[in-house]
Amino acid sequence: MSQFSEFNFKGRKALVRVDFNVPLNDEREITDDTRIKAALPTIQKILDDGGSVILMSHLGRPKKGPEEKYSLKQLVPRLKELLPGVNILFADDCIGKSAIEKANGLKPGEVLLLENLRFHPEEEKGDKAFAKQLSGLGDVYVNDAFGTAHRAHASTAIIADYFNKDSKMFGKLMNDEVSNAEKVLHHSEEPFTAILGGAKVSDKIDIIENLLPKANNIIIGGGMAYTFLKSIGKEIGSSLCEEDKLDVAKEILQKAKNKNVQLLLPTDSVAADAFSAEANTKTVSNDDIPKGWMGLDIGPESIEQFSKVILESKTILWNGPMGVFEMQPFREGTKAIAEAVAKATKGGAYSLVGGGDSVAAINTFDLADDVSYVSTGGGALLEYFEGKELPGISAIRQ
Repeated sequence: MSQFSEFNFKGRKALVRVDFNVPLNDEREITDDTRIKAALPTIQKILDDGGSVILMSHLGRPKKGPEEKYSLKQLVPRLKELLPGVNILFADDCIGKSAIEKANGLKPGEVLLLENLRFHPEEEKGDKAFAKQLSGLGDVYVNDAFGTAHRAHASTAIIADYFNKDSKMFGKLMNDEVSNAEKVLHHSEEPFTAILGGAKVSDKIDIIENLLPKANNIIIGGGMAYTFLKSIGKEIGSSLCEEDKLDVAKEILQKAKNKNVQLLLPTDSVAADAFSAEANTKTVSNDDIPKGWMGLDIGPESIEQFSKVILESKTILWNGPMGVFEMQPFREGTKAIAEAVAKATKGGAYSLVGGGDSVAAINTFDLADDVSYVSTGGGALLEYFEGKELPGISAIRQ
């Protein structure tokens, strides 16, 4: 594979797989353009070299072929704002006559956005003939879509087979994502603390198992903490619990003990008598949450205990919120953890924040600039930390 930063794109048509799967409101306006902005350095470098860019992406989950609400043409106005003075063209399909004609006529310094890849079922099936048709549009293949690196789709993995090793590479964003993830997983400075939140233990079993030999501390928050608490005999009231994962939770606690990893569970909760921002709330001990009450955030004692561990850490991975931070009464725990991660980073720790909800949280509290790296890849980052081989990465490295 070639190194993106050293490659000269002059006179080349770069076929760039980006992740422009951005949220749109009912008026079909982009509500968060983080993913588009993340791809700009890659696009800019190719244009600055004197090359042209052909962008391909998916948007949403169209089920029955082309659907107006999933058309990428809705992103063209924002792309024009973010790339002032650049001629941006749109092809109403990603393969076939219109795509070929527009790609052939593309001049250096111009950008062509192809229509949604998932309007063709062949994309998700990893169809070779479809990948080959896409590959014919450009001279060089650049994968800059870390968010889809865990999928063996036509445009993220199979397409790489149709480019020789000197004309396929990671883009700047993909390079940054991979090197930051590798830094945490393989070159972490101790103490290394992983903070894991979210609703389900089942979503995080593999990541916990893979981190046990590497982390010094694992902090568990969010809904999944109550499955762990119940597994050791605590009364959790009506809190979220995966009954079929109680044995697994108990097993993980034992493995952590055997490996001398400090696995911290919250000792208190902000509990509510209903899953609502208007519910009655009180702070309770996690030894005995009253019947009919559910823990929806970590309490002040847990905040203090978790923050102390975070502030003593040299490497921090944060994936998943501590509670239902979208509701005002249950956001204090997540906010406090975000602030502790930012403070530790300021003190010299390296911090990686990843996974949709943690990224939303760090942005909500305006702390994205105060951590070392914010990953754009939710599922891909999770699978990377589970120790899985990501097709989008291995296809380029082969």
